Amino acid sequence: MADPGTAPTLRSTLDQPTPPDAPTGSPAAPTKASAAPRSALKSVAMPSEHGGWGLTTEPVLLGLLVQPSIAGLCLGLAAVLAFLARTPLKVVLVDTKRGRSLDRTRLARTVLVVEVGLIAALAAVAVLTAGWGFWWPLAIAAPLVLVELSYDMRSRSRRLIPELAGAVGIGGVVALIVLAGGANTRLAIALWLILAARAITAIVTVRGQVMVLHGRTPSPGHSIAADLVAIALAAGAVAVSSPVLAGAFAVAAAVAVQRLLARVAPADRAVVLGIRQMALGITVVVITAIGVLVAT
Repeated sequence: MADPGTAPTLRSTLDQPTPPDAPTGSPAAPTKASAAPRSALKSVAMPSEHGGWGLTTEPVLLGLLVQPSIAGLCLGLAAVLAFLARTPLKVVLVDTKRGRSLDRTRLARTVLVVEVGLIAALAAVAVLTAGWGFWWPLAIAAPLVLVELSYDMRSRSRRLIPELAGAVGIGGVVALIVLAGGANTRLAIALWLILAARAITAIVTVRGQVMVLHGRTPSPGHSIAADLVAIALAAGAVAVSSPVLAGAFAVAAAVAVQRLLARVAPADRAVVLGIRQMALGITVVVITAIGVLVAT
């Protein structure tokens, strides 16, 4: 992916003068001109990290399945908007750090303001319907998200540390949602641990498999360490709240399936890795939710 601080935008291309010998009135010219603004908006508004969609929607889905509520729905929508807002925020941070203000920067700032406004409105509805008792997970998640943003500002968001910090931080949304719906603190913590376990093993596994696709050799120690951490977190979740036992087994099964697929059916494209991880993530979420609902 091109660095957002250096890649030219279609908007900047349109700002260039038309060459004297450029054809006019051709059918292709209006098509490009009309498509450019949409492409410019997409470049500052739509995330390029496709795996981030799954890591964002999993805690939202799990929270709403376990403890549905109006406040929880608002928080889930706010979480999705926050994930979207990271893209224009990254553009603004990078360009500000480099001391420049481009057309793209101003467009990103506008998109960011709109999305932040919507997030604030959804948060206000959540507070009005559920009170203030569900906000404490933000105190834990906020530093993790700030770590990710600090790497975003330096155009290093693809490193392992920010990916793990951001994924574990956004997993805290499940705690917010179930607390807003009236669940107890122990269950909220346990669900967050289940998703943290799932995210850690998934991210490290995918990074290693992507390296293989690019002809490099990943360190097997990283994958083993991530799997052990995931299993330990899943076991800790059960110790905190036993209704998540099914979810802990689902995490262990996901670890085993990842290992098996890497050996017997290695993916030949990144999109295949994404589909597999999406399926594993949804499976962990559904099994965890069913286990909690049955146990409680």
